[in-house]
Amino acid sequence: MPGLLEGQEKMSKSDPNSAIFMEDSEGDVNVKIKKAFCPPQVTEGNPCIEYIEHIVFPWFSKFELNRSEANGGSKTYTDMAELKADYTSGALHPADLKPSLSKSLNAILEPVRQHFANNKEAAALLKQVRSYKVTR
Repeated sequence: MPGLLEGQEKMSKSDPNSAIFMEDSEGDVNVKIKKAFCPPQVTEGNPCIEYIEHIVFPWFSKFELNRSEANGGSKTYTDMAELKADYTSGALHPADLKPSLSKSLNAILEPVRQHFANNKEAAALLKQVRSYKVTR
């Protein structure tokens, strides 16, 4: 998986903004995806497209795009090739894709967040892991 930032061929543990981590809050995910490199009409090397293809589609077997009617209306993609075709043609814009990607990733992570919040041992382990986290 490429990192979320431009020029990152892969995620970097030393750069917390380069990836989505299981302990990221909903706000963290939203900010990271909003800032993510997502060039219009380019699917190759596009981390947002990669996250959809390799995380969201395998998890949900679809990608729910929520956007205003003025921007084409909401759409459910059940085929990655169709999503890529729409993205490449410009029918799907990064400004529409990113919020829906954030929503999908947050839905995947919510049970993990609840586990850390409601299980004392898990919360203690998370606290320990965070103490080792490398930041720049």
